Amino acid sequence: MSMRIGVDLGGTKIEGRAFDNNGQELDRLRVPTPREDYDGTVATIIEVARSLETRLGQQGTLGVGIPGSVVKSTGLVKNANSTWLNGRPLEKDLSKTWGREVRCANDANCLAVSEAVDGAGAGYNVVFGVILGTGCGGGVAIAGRVHNGPNGIGGEWGHNSLPMQREGEWPGPECYCGQRGCMETWVAGSGLERDFLAVTGKALRGPEIVKLSESGDPEAEAALQRLEDRLARGLSNVCNLLDPDAIVFGGGLSQLDRLYTNVPPLIAKYTFGKGFDTPLRKAVHGDASGVRGAAWLWPQE
Repeated sequence: MSMRIGVDLGGTKIEGRAFDNNGQELDRLRVPTPREDYDGTVATIIEVARSLETRLGQQGTLGVGIPGSVVKSTGLVKNANSTWLNGRPLEKDLSKTWGREVRCANDANCLAVSEAVDGAGAGYNVVFGVILGTGCGGGVAIAGRVHNGPNGIGGEWGHNSLPMQREGEWPGPECYCGQRGCMETWVAGSGLERDFLAVTGKALRGPEIVKLSESGDPEAEAALQRLEDRLARGLSNVCNLLDPDAIVFGGGLSQLDRLYTNVPPLIAKYTFGKGFDTPLRKAVHGDASGVRGAAWLWPQE
């Protein structure tokens, strides 16, 4: 087929985009997510894909980025923060409704694939994609394809514990996954806000903290420095284990240009051998990386 359709299943919206074989966008469509409604979610995803096919007058392959993962051995979704997906055979049900095979992958893996194919990680063999948004996700692309693993958790660094913990960081905040002190509770946007509140007693949103820092507020600047240090500690573990050829940041916090200057020397400080030569880059495709990566779950053979 000459067209690929990617769908990004978010907590509040479902977005579909169609691309040609060169990655050129042909059309897009966005609708609300039927929250807490599994059957409605399946139907809406397929409705979006069929609408794109009808509008463009051609058939395409379909890949879907989801806020969780599909376990290879069972075919069931797990670890989705859209909890109505957990324990359900989403890929199978989408394929049955579509009448053709549908491929699903974690949304952070889709980011990694998108950027590895023709974005900030193009030309690199192993790309580690990091989502720094409301939550914190990660994904691995090898030779432009998802590395998911038999447990469906490849790249899930957000649910590793913050390493090299300082005074006051143990045992860490409770995470929705049931553990404490996960990276997600420290370096996501929600983690920045929680940390700022804990230290200063002031409840501010992430963009407000950033703006205060830029105006010279010492408390806000200290909060961002703590974020950068924790981010570096977490990524040093990724480098020690995987040593990717490139690391790409996506999500709202990825727009902070200071991260690309301040974090690399900190990673070097914490990695084995005290070195860090890996390119750390901002996602080229921005918010579109997830849906683009979903489309590229069907690479050219």
